[in-house]
Amino acid sequence: MHSTVCCVGAFVLSVTLLQVSGLETIVGLYGETIEVPCYGGAPAPVSLFIKWKYDKDDGSAGDLLIKKKDEQASILATDQYKDRVNISGNASLLIAQGTLQDQKTFTCMVVTESDVLTYPVNLLVHKKPSQPTITDTAEDLENGKLTTLGKCIAKDANPAANITWSRNGKVFAGDGKMIIITSTVEVDEATGLSTTTSQLQYTASRGDMAAKFTCRAQHILGPDQESKPNTFSVRYPTEKVSLQVLSKGPLKEGDNVTLKCKGDGNPPPAGYNFYIKGKKVTVNSDTYTLVDVTRETTGDYKCSPIGEDSVVASENLTVSFLDVSLSLSGTVVRKVGESVAVTVQKNASGEVKVTWTKDDDKLGKQPRFDKLKYADSGNYVCEFSTAGLSQRRSFKLVVEGVPVIRKLDKQRGEDGKHKVLICEAEGSPKPSVLWSINGTSEESAYVNGKITHKIVMVPTENLTVSCTVSNDLGQDVKVINVSSLFKEEEKIMERQDQTDDSGDQAKLIVGIVVGLLLAAVVVGLVYWIYTKKSKQGTWKTGEKEAGTSEESKKLEENNHKAEV
Repeated sequence: MHSTVCCVGAFVLSVTLLQVSGLETIVGLYGETIEVPCYGGAPAPVSLFIKWKYDKDDGSAGDLLIKKKDEQASILATDQYKDRVNISGNASLLIAQGTLQDQKTFTCMVVTESDVLTYPVNLLVHKKPSQPTITDTAEDLENGKLTTLGKCIAKDANPAANITWSRNGKVFAGDGKMIIITSTVEVDEATGLSTTTSQLQYTASRGDMAAKFTCRAQHILGPDQESKPNTFSVRYPTEKVSLQVLSKGPLKEGDNVTLKCKGDGNPPPAGYNFYIKGKKVTVNSDTYTLVDVTRETTGDYKCSPIGEDSVVASENLTVSFLDVSLSLSGTVVRKVGESVAVTVQKNASGEVKVTWTKDDDKLGKQPRFDKLKYADSGNYVCEFSTAGLSQRRSFKLVVEGVPVIRKLDKQRGEDGKHKVLICEAEGSPKPSVLWSINGTSEESAYVNGKITHKIVMVPTENLTVSCTVSNDLGQDVKVINVSSLFKEEEKIMERQDQTDDSGDQAKLIVGIVVGLLLAAVVVGLVYWIYTKKSKQGTWKTGEKEAGTSEESKKLEENNHKAEV
């Protein structure tokens, strides 16, 4: 039995030397279970047994396991693989918790009834690096100066990772002058993993003030991994300054005005010089306040950083002012028909807009009072405005006059049973109205010096009625005759009777005339018939055509009557 085994072993060895296939290389992941395929990953032929072995560092072969047909696998390894190897259903070798020490050649030996087949596989173990980080960063960068920005580290990889740098997402490379990138790789003796470190020396400019710097680790396992972005403060001198006026809106007399000087350097200047109307004022801040400005404050102002007088900014300040006057004020009393002048004077830093209102109603232009009317009375307001400033002037105009009765009239009431007397008058102050009779009175609103007063009465006899209007300046009186309602009704009745008699007489005359006309028409018709028959000789008695002398006489008499 032993000799048989011996002979079989010798046979296997000789066959193996003759059937070694080409070397296949596979990649396993660090820390994971690695599967090494047998027979190229294809189904293995029916075998008596399968054996896995590996090449040791000293060049000798080491046994791992053997699996006979229809039996469980037997672990042959006594070294670091003792508890880490196994075989799968397709004869692949399984290696748990892969390490870089597993980068060896593993051989699968398949023994059949007629042959011995071997499949060597070269194993590589890869590991992706941890996410890169930027360390040892600079506190700030100086404009135009080469400075070590920081180091990017990609730890524990196999093979070692490659590192690139980016600014605002755009990859850049070192040029050996303005940008210098130095990379190193360190291998951990215990694990064999590599750590890549890349140092960036960078010459910054003003544009790098808000730039985002990142580094990226590139590895064969991919995808690329990127670090968190870093930003840096860039120091650079002040090249420009600006002068700002912080006060809101147009400046006007009495305001406090704050000036702010701002330089574009980093860090900004610690203090500034302000030039106020030719006077230099140094402050350890960036602001200066002008208190209670006047129109004389208007002018050019400048500022510059302390110690850098050549870097200057300027700004012009304009302080708005408005001086106005109106020739009328308070209450102005004038007589109707008089004239009064309205004079406006204004002095301002800019164009002045003037608007007028009377009793809160807007006027299209400045009022003129060449000949005063009662309607001119009212409250006048003049508004002046320019560049954030506004003023107003006002006066009250009162137009007075002795009351005058413009109209005194009468009319019959709608029901015909009373009369209405109307007295229309003008005057100011408002006149009072007095009638010489009693009655029910009604007064209209007093508008523009005009008033209308009505009184309702029932006169029983003819009267002479007076209307008196008066105020503190005088009075006016007018009279009107008013007839009795009863006498007017009697006259109306008489006129109606006369109208009726005249109508009857007219009817009689018309009847007589119509009768005469009808009689004349009848006579004329008879005469026409008679004449026609006489000319035709139609007399039945055989008398002469001309008729008798008596008939002719009668006919002439009848014709004469018709003509009358």
